[in-house]
Amino acid sequence: MFLMVFKCSVCADWVWKTSSNRVIFHYHFSRRDCLYTAFMKKFLCLVVGLPLMAAAPEQEIRGVMDAQVDAWNRGDIQGFMEGYENSEATTFVGSAITKGHALVLARYLKSYPTREKMGTLRFSDIETRMLGTEYASVIGRFHLDRSAEAGGEAAGIFTLLFRKTGQGWKIILDHTS
Repeated sequence: MFLMVFKCSVCADWVWKTSSNRVIFHYHFSRRDCLYTAFMKKFLCLVVGLPLMAAAPEQEIRGVMDAQVDAWNRGDIQGFMEGYENSEATTFVGSAITKGHALVLARYLKSYPTREKMGTLRFSDIETRMLGTEYASVIGRFHLDRSAEAGGEAAGIFTLLFRKTGQGWKIILDHTS
């Protein structure tokens, strides 16, 4: 006679059996107990996992914005624009309305022709609101630290509309003032 050790197909706990198929050790007393334990393990995973899944879009959107700040502070306007959807419908609203990814990029390049004019960007007071599963709005404040020669400090508020795309969350509308 020899001992076999394997995982229970229902609850994944260890089971010890003899070669004559007699159970020597299994944590549960009955198949019902075994099913109950398996159900509880799955239920706990679901309860613990749901808040993590629910927070994912907001974290992804914040990741896009953090990447934009990093690109801006490197002087990389092209990298900053990766946060916007590459579409003719992408819209920037400031003192004028600019439509189309290429035109929004051209606006940034004209307004911030040098690293000094770009300054150092930071966002604050960010509030994200999900608008279903594929859209989200973000409001917050921006601040540019720049020397007086580069235009001085600039600050304002923004509203962004994000859309979930195949490439991740992208800005489709930016209203900055």
